[in-house]
Amino acid sequence: MMDLETSFKAYLAHLCEALGHNDRESGLRGYCQGLMLPIRRKSVEPLAAHLEPEHAGARHQSLHHFVAKSEWSDEALLEQVRRWVLPHMDPTGGLYWTIDDTGFPKKGEHSVGVARQYCGQLGKQDNCQVAVSLSVATAEASLPVPYRLYLPREWCDAPERRQKAGVSEQIEFATKPEIAAGQLREARQSGAPDGFVLADAGYGDDTSFREAVSELGLQYAVGIRSNTRVWAPGTAPLPPEPSAGKSGQPRSLLRRAPGHEPIGVKDLALTLDASHYRTVIWREGTCTALSSRFAAVRVRASHRDYWRPTLREEEWLLIEWPEGDAEPLKYWLSTLPLDTTLERLVHVARMRWRIERDYQDLKQEFGLGHFEGRGWRGFHHHASLCIAAYGFLVAQRLIQGGSKKTLRSAIHLPYPRITCHAGPQRAQRHVADSITTLRWRIAAYIARRLQRCPFCSASNTDLLTQ
Repeated sequence: MMDLETSFKAYLAHLCEALGHNDRESGLRGYCQGLMLPIRRKSVEPLAAHLEPEHAGARHQSLHHFVAKSEWSDEALLEQVRRWVLPHMDPTGGLYWTIDDTGFPKKGEHSVGVARQYCGQLGKQDNCQVAVSLSVATAEASLPVPYRLYLPREWCDAPERRQKAGVSEQIEFATKPEIAAGQLREARQSGAPDGFVLADAGYGDDTSFREAVSELGLQYAVGIRSNTRVWAPGTAPLPPEPSAGKSGQPRSLLRRAPGHEPIGVKDLALTLDASHYRTVIWREGTCTALSSRFAAVRVRASHRDYWRPTLREEEWLLIEWPEGDAEPLKYWLSTLPLDTTLERLVHVARMRWRIERDYQDLKQEFGLGHFEGRGWRGFHHHASLCIAAYGFLVAQRLIQGGSKKTLRSAIHLPYPRITCHAGPQRAQRHVADSITTLRWRIAAYIARRLQRCPFCSASNTDLLTQ
C-alpha cells in the first residue's frame, strides 16, 4: 500500500487528466494542497499565504486565475473524482443516489445567484446562494459528484447581472427538482451504476421529478409533505366517462366524483389501525440504536390524474409515527418492489442522512462556502476542488477500513491539539513533527473516523478539541 503522500500525488495526477492543458496542473495541485491545510479560512488569499508565504502575491494571482477564470470543466473533474472513489465503495449493502441542496448566507446582491430564499444553514428565508448536488452513497461512505448553483428567476431574467457574473447564455431558469433530474440523467449517460434515488420533500413532492426518476429506470424513496394527496389502498380514479349516445370524440381521461376523491397522506395515516404500525430499528447510532414506529401501504399518486388516460402505478407510502407523538412525523413515496419488507423500506428511506455529513465536512473542513468571488465559474470551480479534496480523504478512509459509525464532534480546527494517551510531551512532538505536512491533515481526518490517535494508534473518542 502506498503511503498517504504518495497516494495523494497519484490522486492529483489522476485529476489533472481532466484539465485539458498542462499549465493548469500547478493550480490544481496547489489549490487541493491548500484545502488540506489546517487553516480556518480557505479562500484564495489565505491559501496562497500558507502555501508560499514568501511569494504570497504571485501565488494568489495564479490561484485566483485558476479558480475564477481558467476554462476547465467542473463536470470532467468531478467525473475523475467519482472514478477514483467509487471502486472503494462497497455496494453490496445497496447503492444510493442522494439529492439535496445547501445554502450559503451572503451579503449584498452581486454574487452570482444570491437572492432572498430559504437557507437551510440558517433555517429561514434570507439572502443566500443555494446549490443542488447529487451524491453517490453506500452504507459506509458518500460523496457529492454533480454540483450546480440554483439560479433564481430574477437572475435569469436580468441580462446585465448575468453578464457581470459570467453566466452563459445557455443557462436557463430551472427549478431545483429540474436541476436534480438533469444531474441524474447526466450521471446515467456517463455510465453511473444503478442505485436507489433519495430526496427530501422539496423534491419528492414534485410529480415531474418522480416521473423523471422512473423514466431513467431507477427506484426511489423520496419524502413528501403531509398534505400530498394520494388514492388510498383499494381506490383509484374513475374510468373515462362512457360516450354511448353522445356525439364527438369518445372520452379518454380518468375522472373523479363527489365522494370519490384522493386523500391527504396525513389523513390516510390517521385512518390506519394501530396494528399497521411497527417499531423498526434502521441503524445503530453513536450511542444507541435509532428506531421509530412505521407503517407502509400501497397507494397511487393523484396529482392531476384527471388529465391522464391511464392509471399511475401503485407505490409504497411509508409513514413514520413515533411512539407518544400526537400525529405522524414523516412520509415517503417509494417505488421499491411489492414484496419489499417494512424494514427494508425504512432502511432505504433513512439512508438519506449521509448527505448531511457530506455538507458538514465540506463546509467545516474544506471551506465549501469560503469562495469570495462573484462569478459563476469561480463558484463552481471552488466547489469542485473542495469536493475533490474531500473525495481523496473519503477513499483513504475506506481503504484503511474506516468505521461505519459517524462521529458527531465538530472537526473544523484552526490548528490541531491532540489528547494522546502516550503523554502530553509526545503529543506535542507529534504536532511539531507533522503540522506542516499533508500527512497530518490526512491522518487526522481518518483518525477521527476510526477513533484513534493518528500517530500512536491509542484509542480515543475525543482526539481533537477546538
